Amino acid sequence: MLDAVQQFIKKVFHDMFRKKRHVKLGLYGPPNGGKTTLANRICKDWIGEEMGKVSPIEHETREIQIKEHISIKSGHRELSFNLIDTPGIATKIDYENFMKKGIPIKEAKKRAKEATKGVIEAIKWLDEVDVVIVVLDVSKDPYSQVNITIIGNLQARDIPVLLVANKIDLRKADVKKVQAAFPQYDVIGISAKKGTNMDQLYEALFVLTA
Repeated sequence: MLDAVQQFIKKVFHDMFRKKRHVKLGLYGPPNGGKTTLANRICKDWIGEEMGKVSPIEHETREIQIKEHISIKSGHRELSFNLIDTPGIATKIDYENFMKKGIPIKEAKKRAKEATKGVIEAIKWLDEVDVVIVVLDVSKDPYSQVNITIIGNLQARDIPVLLVANKIDLRKADVKKVQAAFPQYDVIGISAKKGTNMDQLYEALFVLTA
């Protein structure tokens, strides 16, 4: 009888703990994968405001951005987190690429310098996050050096990971390629821009942090 009571008490406390947790949730991925678009979608869904500026030009986000105390709910479950939007990870940042997009040379060099610093900061923040969503553009080849580097860093740190195959609304989108490239992780196909499959993403977060 005593064992049964102890088991019941243990279950109650376990369920209470699972209903609400607070974690640091990092968004990682290559430039222009849609990290900030996803951050904006999450923030709009749950707190009614956007988080950052998006641009078709890569490396728009060049500093760590944090939105604190976001809570998502599903039934009796609640997950509270600080959302950390990181600069796009790149192995090489060339100011001339910005000039090709019409940015003047002085601003292009400044942007490249800031973007390089942002990549370093993003990697440092891997020591701070509890859970990571890797955001990939599903219309592009997932077998890139940048993607492999990101995944390798996360595996080395044993950080729980959810892979998000973003931009499924694009014609060349192929979620199966992402699944084949990284079979060790769950992959959710979404469109952060249109809000497609966001319920699946939120449910996956509850599972990942359980």
